[in-house]
Amino acid sequence: MASVQSGGITVAYDDEGSGEPLVLVHGHPFDRSMWRPQTAHFSRAGMRVIAPDLRGYGGSSVVPGKTPLETFARDIAALLDHLGVERCVLGGLSMGGQIVMECYRQFPERIRALLLADTFAAADTDEGRAVRLRTAERLLAEGMGGYAHEALPKMITPTHVTALPTVAAHVLGMMRNTSPEGAAAALRGRAERPDYTGLLRQITVPTLVVVGAEDEFTPVADARSIHAAVPGSHLTIIQNAGHMPNLERPEEFNAALAAFLDTLPAPAAREG
Repeated sequence: MASVQSGGITVAYDDEGSGEPLVLVHGHPFDRSMWRPQTAHFSRAGMRVIAPDLRGYGGSSVVPGKTPLETFARDIAALLDHLGVERCVLGGLSMGGQIVMECYRQFPERIRALLLADTFAAADTDEGRAVRLRTAERLLAEGMGGYAHEALPKMITPTHVTALPTVAAHVLGMMRNTSPEGAAAALRGRAERPDYTGLLRQITVPTLVVVGAEDEFTPVADARSIHAAVPGSHLTIIQNAGHMPNLERPEEFNAALAAFLDTLPAPAAREG
């Protein structure tokens, strides 16, 4: 693990391999370790894989209050600056996918291609915003334990809680170890996020949309909507997986991403 001081906070990150930069943004309430199977695979396959901990998560600074997606995106841009990465393939899962959309809104010229996994583009409904705000208050009052145990069979498919005990323990551990203040700040910011559905139609870089077939949080219908909106995008549905197909079915997820990366045109010059 490495870290950098940026914008008054410490950002922890993994930076493995060499070659074209692949930047992976984790979801809520996780950390960069959710990308371990991808970091290991693609760093060995000739790419430079960068996986940061978002502010409030993992080894990065906790900033209480409210963290808008715009702030997460600026943190990623600052990390790219620090690492000398001019352009990258940028991917994210769930909240990470929404942060990736915000990154594309802020600095599309720095993005070669997009991975949008188990995410959705629309703003929250009034009910959705209320649920996020109530959850934020709950986490601050109770901590992460109860929430983590309740969310586990939705983060991965219920059968995988027992069938994939190592994966289940990893997912549960990430959730339990997340700072309640950091998680609450992200929930508050995410409740106010903009609607990215219009942005999707403006995306001009190659885009891969991935979803677990049994995802309850962001079902296949959400992925199909993104796929339909992003011109020329590719859609992969990972069977026998829930909200975290990259951990539940890493071989299939990696194969889909590798096949997509193989279709990308060579950059004009080596980046990063």
